[in-house]
Amino acid sequence: MGQYFDNQDLPSKMVKKECFLRGTKFIFYTDNGVFSKDGLDFGSRLLLETIPLEEVGGKVLDMGCGYGVLGIVLNKVLSCSVDMVDVNLRAIHLASINIKENHCQNICAYESNVYSNINSKYTCIITNPPIRAGKKVVYDIVMNAKKYLEKDGVLFLVIRKEQGAKSLIVDLEKQYTVEVLERKKGFYILKCK
Repeated sequence: MGQYFDNQDLPSKMVKKECFLRGTKFIFYTDNGVFSKDGLDFGSRLLLETIPLEEVGGKVLDMGCGYGVLGIVLNKVLSCSVDMVDVNLRAIHLASINIKENHCQNICAYESNVYSNINSKYTCIITNPPIRAGKKVVYDIVMNAKKYLEKDGVLFLVIRKEQGAKSLIVDLEKQYTVEVLERKKGFYILKCK
């Protein structure tokens, strides 16, 4: 659970990583105590490569942003306004560095324990939810997203089959219209409207 908090006792070992997404080169600094510290994870890549960009725009929330990959890529590729939030202070620090590194505009990163510091509505919420934080946190993120979405807003997320994708889909269908956009290597990309 340590990676989801401030990591004050975990030594920092910042590393610079490079990746290409949606035809654009990105630089991301990662560190100990953040998700996918060794570089872009398969689930996040699949999510970014799958979501229909024409349905993402306006104001976007990257929930549980980590070091900022989802929000930064969408901001850069679509020039949309993005808020990125995470409970992990080291992740927020890295996301702020990565915003500058990738020359992004109209984007910010700040601390929020799920939606505790969210005071806006969004046209799109995107998340690779922190499965290791537990089912309660994941369900808080995905089930309460609707309160922070505009009337026709959409939630995009990635979840692995072995981490409860099928049961989550059943539960999501009680509140959203759910579409499975992609299934690959045990990962599901979901669109919830």
